[in-house]
Amino acid sequence: MVAKRASKANIAKDNLLHYYREMLLIRRFEEKAGQLYGMGLIGGFCHLYIGQEAVVVGLEAAAEKGDKRVTSYRDHGHMLACGMEANGVMAELTGRSGGYSKGKGGSMHMFSKEKHFYGGHGIVGAQVPIGAGLAFADKYLGNGRVTFAYFGDGAANQGQVYETFNMAALWDLPVVFVIENNQYAMGTSQQRSTSSAEIYERGRAFGIPGEAVDGMDVLAVKAAGETAVAHCRSGNGPYILEIKTYRYRGHSMSDPAKYRTREEVQKIREEKDAIEHVRDLLLTGKHCTEEDLKAIDKDIKAVVNESAEFAKQSPEPALDELWTDIYAQAEA
Repeated sequence: MVAKRASKANIAKDNLLHYYREMLLIRRFEEKAGQLYGMGLIGGFCHLYIGQEAVVVGLEAAAEKGDKRVTSYRDHGHMLACGMEANGVMAELTGRSGGYSKGKGGSMHMFSKEKHFYGGHGIVGAQVPIGAGLAFADKYLGNGRVTFAYFGDGAANQGQVYETFNMAALWDLPVVFVIENNQYAMGTSQQRSTSSAEIYERGRAFGIPGEAVDGMDVLAVKAAGETAVAHCRSGNGPYILEIKTYRYRGHSMSDPAKYRTREEVQKIREEKDAIEHVRDLLLTGKHCTEEDLKAIDKDIKAVVNESAEFAKQSPEPALDELWTDIYAQAEA
């Protein structure tokens, strides 16, 4: 069952506005990324986060400065939510030198040491042991930091995930394993590909507690994130959050998503959309007017449009960049 945790009463206006802005920024950015892909300005694969915005925004609200995050290839939302600039992210997607990895990494190999973002990763499930490694370093240093290791319902069937569960439990690592269950592992529904009714319950074999969360409710995600973070920061080892969300677009831009009906997607959009949920809270709580929210949307569209222009105007990497960032100089 999905835990019903978050009370909607007495939520501060500033908090609601922050969640609304962050989720809307991710959505508008992803919509623009989709447009640039269609224009041929983004090459390779492009996996959009539209529909899943409440997951990362809710968990970032539960994080503290210095906490780490690592995720899969559907990662643009995670970058924006942890504070990476839209200009640098879009420039990297378009392979320009103004990007976070100087245009050489693209979506799947973009990093920010300053924001403790340790990449999206193209190999399904490969980021999970990396997340445990980050958490091991923090435990070794005794700095009280927590790592969020994000992966999907498809990756939850990978063997390396369970090897990582085992080691994380043995060593009491401060890592939150976040299963972004968007209902479809590429083109196969989770119900058809997973024998467990609740994926998070697989952690019980390793003594790892966890819970299922409504991923279309940013307040519920934040509340569950606070529980998970407190558990890890107290030295109690790892915690699993299975956050049940939904992606509106195909697995990637090349996926026509014919394995589900338009009616199914539309029903979720109309009844469960995370951004509309917070919008309703702002309006019914009389925190904002329709005009206020239109102004926010206008501001965010300006930020996103600026990121697209920055990317277009940023030069492609120079040829000598082929030889940089390959080796590290060892200290004597």
